Amino acid sequence: MALKATIYKALLNIADMDRHYYAEHNLTLAQHPSENDLRLMVRLVAFMLNAHEDLQFTKGISQDDEPDLWIKEMNGDIKLWIELGQPDEKRIRKACGRAQNVIIYTFQEGMALAWYKQIQNSLSRFKNLQVVFLKIDGAIESLVERNFSLQCNISDGELSVIKNEQTILVQEERWKEF
Repeated sequence: MALKATIYKALLNIADMDRHYYAEHNLTLAQHPSENDLRLMVRLVAFMLNAHEDLQFTKGISQDDEPDLWIKEMNGDIKLWIELGQPDEKRIRKACGRAQNVIIYTFQEGMALAWYKQIQNSLSRFKNLQVVFLKIDGAIESLVERNFSLQCNISDGELSVIKNEQTILVQEERWKEF
């Protein structure tokens, strides 16, 4: 019998002073059986940093031809492709060929740095690609509950994720710009 996804409900209040974006998002997330809480929260962080009324979670891990998040145009064109982790060059090439812009959010410093050093030279040809390392200060996975609310404040490139009395800071290190 196949394992089923775990469903989470998250209410995000986003105040992005850098982009002047202020909105509330009521999200339903499916956590794949192979996905841990840290990766689930990194998906949410990617949503917070790119929040838009058309930004959607996809089938992600369980689907080879879709990113973790995307913005699709009404005609089916992909405006933004967001990938998490350390994708291989073939997947990056495919994403850059299909989408106007691609952002890779990587985390887990040791593995991320080793991956980037190995692939860095081959990424220079992709002009629509951005690689961002997320430096997470605190145990962001501890915020996960089946139903939870988060206040998300973004200012000067720093994200503060607040739940009750707990605050987790996330800083973006841009390793490759568009």
